[in-house]
Amino acid sequence: MKGRWAGRALLGVPTVFLLALFVLPLLSMVVLSFWRTENYHIVQDWNLGNYITLATGGAYVTFLIRSLVMAGVVSLVCILIAWPVSYAIILYGGRYRLLLTLAFAVPFLTGEVLRVIALQGLLGPVGLINAVLMALGSAPLRFIMYTNVASAIGLVYLYLPIVVTVIYLSLLNFDARLIDAAKIFGASPLRAFVEVTWPLNLFGTLIGFVLCFIPCLSATLVPRFLGGANGTLYGMAMAQQFGESGTWALGAAMGVVLFLTSIIAVLLVGMRVDLRRTGFTGFGRG
Repeated sequence: MKGRWAGRALLGVPTVFLLALFVLPLLSMVVLSFWRTENYHIVQDWNLGNYITLATGGAYVTFLIRSLVMAGVVSLVCILIAWPVSYAIILYGGRYRLLLTLAFAVPFLTGEVLRVIALQGLLGPVGLINAVLMALGSAPLRFIMYTNVASAIGLVYLYLPIVVTVIYLSLLNFDARLIDAAKIFGASPLRAFVEVTWPLNLFGTLIGFVLCFIPCLSATLVPRFLGGANGTLYGMAMAQQFGESGTWALGAAMGVVLFLTSIIAVLLVGMRVDLRRTGFTGFGRG
């Protein structure tokens, strides 16, 4: 009896947490998205006007497409950088593996705003990079700052540590003897990686991709500080609805669209991967 109540309590705490801090706020956002706002006041008038505005407004569609492309590119870049870094830590880190991995978390000791402003000082027109170039007699690079390139660099800088950590943890549980077995049977190091290491750690890679893709899709600070006038992303436009514009109902509709887009993107990625071949053990044997 005690064990049964302990199990219910163990499951009940996270369930209540999810209901109170995720499900209920999301439901309230969905309800608000079907209302409208006038002069900073919410009018409980049920309609589809907000979604029609989002579907027919060219700017909102552009922001969403731009955010999807940005999130996809940044996530792929993070994966391409994180894999060799994590793999090198596993192979050559020795007893310093944990220390090397934690070193990537050092930027998280400061706030996100401070980290983004630091990038401004690095990439800006009078930043460190241009200062060095001008000191060497070269012309400053004016095509980096306040562009989508700067936003991409900022997002990679912010979320690369998360991807490195996830892939490192995936490789940490990987049995390296499988690679030795593949080499014994004649596989080259590259073939052993492609046919053994990569497939068996693909699930961890997908988790890293998702953990980077979703926050990039809703990014607000990076495009505001680094993107410039032509670098507005969907998350930044959504934040403006709850701030300067005061059109909270439209912002709620944008939030619902963003949530559904994230779910669809994750499902599309998951549908193309056979999790049983990636070392994922979440399925039963039945």
